[in-house]
Amino acid sequence: MLEIDGIDVAYGPAQVLRGLSLTARPGEITCLLGRNGAGKTTTMKAIMGLLPLRAGSITLDGEDIGRLPAHEVPRRGIGYIPQGRRLFAELTVAQNLEIGLRARRRGDEVRARVLGLFPRLADRLGQRAETLSGGEQQMLATARALCLEPRVLLLDEPTEGLQPSMIALIREVVVELRRQGVAIVLVEQRIDAVLSAADRVVFIENGQSRAAVDAAELRDDPALLKRYLGV
Repeated sequence: MLEIDGIDVAYGPAQVLRGLSLTARPGEITCLLGRNGAGKTTTMKAIMGLLPLRAGSITLDGEDIGRLPAHEVPRRGIGYIPQGRRLFAELTVAQNLEIGLRARRRGDEVRARVLGLFPRLADRLGQRAETLSGGEQQMLATARALCLEPRVLLLDEPTEGLQPSMIALIREVVVELRRQGVAIVLVEQRIDAVLSAADRVVFIENGQSRAAVDAAELRDDPALLKRYLGV
């Protein structure tokens, strides 16, 4: 279980997160919702060790990971699919996957299993990442994270700019990972996608976690969205 307890995070003198807390449980999709600038992406970066904690703690199954160097966080089994994908553009599909595999010293068996989820990538292993379509790049970013065999998977706006068929594919993969017991933390602006897939929703406002609500409760009472988001 991933537990974030009272973290403060800043970009230089500009504090963004203020005592933020949330929990992501195995086999659940926890969605972070909030207005632009609320601190959702900053939360993801803090989990990955890309931003230092000023206060608070981040633990994974009881281990304090909040002050690990950033390169050590994936080795603990946390996969990250950032907004904008952040692929190694000049490397091939195969080389991008190899980087994911090396993070936790995984081999051909894991690669084959991941490519089974995204068979289109298997036909493009020698192709540079920068030449892929937007949907294929999102597939590759997802596949690279899955090469870690993650215990926790962080996804920041995974459906942004994708056509409906690609959105459906990404959703199917995320739901399958939940079935396998992965703890998933999702940032998503599409409310329909959140309500159809999430188990719990954490509302973030001004860098603070305001409420954690069962997604079923939001489906039954959409007025809660207006209370927290003004939509």
